[in-house]
Amino acid sequence: MMLLQLTSGQGPIECCKAVGLALKTIERECQAQNIDYSIIEVVGAQQKGCFKSILIELEATQKAKQFAHHWQGALLWVCQSPFRTKHKRKNWFFSGNLYEVNTQQFDKAIDYQTCRASGAGGQHVNKTDSAVQATHRETGLMVRVESERSQHANKRLATALMLQKLEMLKQTEVSEQDKSRWQQHWEVQRGNPSRTFKGERFTPQD
Repeated sequence: MMLLQLTSGQGPIECCKAVGLALKTIERECQAQNIDYSIIEVVGAQQKGCFKSILIELEATQKAKQFAHHWQGALLWVCQSPFRTKHKRKNWFFSGNLYEVNTQQFDKAIDYQTCRASGAGGQHVNKTDSAVQATHRETGLMVRVESERSQHANKRLATALMLQKLEMLKQTEVSEQDKSRWQQHWEVQRGNPSRTFKGERFTPQD
């Protein structure tokens, strides 16, 4: 499994807009290169088309891996703020991080339980144990997914979200050990961006 996470960190709404523009660019590039992808989780911001965080699953191929590497590290969008016209700042940082995991080995560290989904859904919800709860034995972290109709799809999503939680936990632990080290999901590094995009059209300056 290969997951690409984009985040605005603790940046303002403009950084969240940059994440939204990056998502559109990634979708367009994946379609052009015939790379399969699916959006696992989105954390929206207060404005339409703006996101604090996005988690994308990419097909586990070398081509997809090479593609994802172009979206790692500190990323910069250079543009006049579309929300604050008189704001002098034009540099909006966000970041990307790639997670790779051997799902067969990963599954050995997780307990999966199936249960009936709750909420709306009619007969399907009432009679089918399609929801999946995943628990990481070592840390006790737990994820429950019931958004999909099939148990297999919910298990896949639960695995992806568990991987994300474990990566975030790892980053937090490292941050506590070394405050000077940049942490992708909590703080977006500024300076020396790996990629820069300019203008409202989000044109890459590679």
